[in-house]
Amino acid sequence: MEESSEEEFRRKYPNLAREIGGKGTIRINAVRSTVEEGEKAAHSNHGYEPTAVDYIRRCTTEEQALEIINFLESRKEIDEDYAKRLRRQLVEQGLSSFGSHKEPGYYERVAKG
Repeated sequence: MEESSEEEFRRKYPNLAREIGGKGTIRINAVRSTVEEGEKAAHSNHGYEPTAVDYIRRCTTEEQALEIINFLESRKEIDEDYAKRLRRQLVEQGLSSFGSHKEPGYYERVAKG
């Protein structure tokens, strides 16, 4: 939007303008493939249990991520359909589509607040 158009938008729709670009805006930087993954991530402060995506976000290569997916599937921690979706996402969208890389200890630090 042009400067004057943005100002006009803010004047006409102040609440909407505040919601789409003001304080409290949430940046989405990862894709959650299932509702369960999203719920686990949203409630991780209530007893932390890492998800498949949490493990994948610790990987530095696509080969490592594939190994994680295969391992979790072999242990029946994720089902075959979900593993296929994760593999497809990895191939089509890349490792970064799962979110930014997380260093060891990241999730423990976040859970402590």
